[in-house]
Amino acid sequence: MTADDPRPGGDAPRRHEPAETGDAAETGDAAETAETAETEPDARFTLANQRTFLAWSRTALALVAAGLGIVQLLPPFPGVRWGRHVIGVPLIVLGAVTAAEAYREWTSTQRALRRREPLPRSALPLVLAATIAVVAAIAAAVALLSATR
Repeated sequence: MTADDPRPGGDAPRRHEPAETGDAAETGDAAETAETAETEPDARFTLANQRTFLAWSRTALALVAAGLGIVQLLPPFPGVRWGRHVIGVPLIVLGAVTAAEAYREWTSTQRALRRREPLPRSALPLVLAATIAVVAAIAAAVALLSATR
């Protein structure tokens, strides 16, 4: 391992720099292309990033399936006809948001790895926890409301 290469194994990073044309070098754009130079990250980091994306994707799929199951398969709440929808639809929407955000996070993390920048912070844990807590509170309220009718 070299002092310049913090990755285990010490392999020299492979550079992926855009080829400079004579125009870019003459106009001063060469400094700009050097700034955006990217290195190929250690394969273990790329694979870990992909596993994280797949885990978020599984979570999104589970949320959509749970929401659909609640809306379509759960017996109606007595006296609260809208109860299944107010519980299930937010879970379906959260699943869609999680899938889209998982892809956005995967790409931004991969970009940061290639540029050797700090990894971006994830908003997904907070969004998931807050939404699931709200849906759970609504589910409890619907269950209590149906019990009183």
